[in-house]
Amino acid sequence: MKKRILLADRDESVRKMVGRVLESEDYNVLLAGSGWEAVNKALANSPDLVLFDADMPDSDGSQSFELIHRIQLLVRVIGMSARHSVAERARPVEMDAFMEKPLDLGLLLDTIRCLLDESDQERVKRPDRGTPSSPCEPHAVHGQSGVRD
Repeated sequence: MKKRILLADRDESVRKMVGRVLESEDYNVLLAGSGWEAVNKALANSPDLVLFDADMPDSDGSQSFELIHRIQLLVRVIGMSARHSVAERARPVEMDAFMEKPLDLGLLLDTIRCLLDESDQERVKRPDRGTPSSPCEPHAVHGQSGVRD
């Protein structure tokens, strides 16, 4: 069964390009252009992973993420932002990884695979979600080339 990824980004070109890359890797991709749309799609579709722009137009990205986290406690989340101040604000939220834009697509795909391969039991026991010492350590870092918002 294909893993379901919810890609929430305010920039349509990012959604299209990253969405195509994810689909080429055989993921079922759901797209959302706002925080509230992401919350509604998470509620309706139970994604396995959420790739979330922390700087959404209609809400604070971390606020929408918290709602998604309440809907599906064990969903894996990769936050992303091109703005350093947003990245710093988003890091304390319980995300599994955080990547700064521009995204390195190879790094992003490796991070997604790593997070989806981790069992729920391993993930719950991990005290350092979203920090550079997470199991996907090399991937919880800055993007270096690829997609900018």
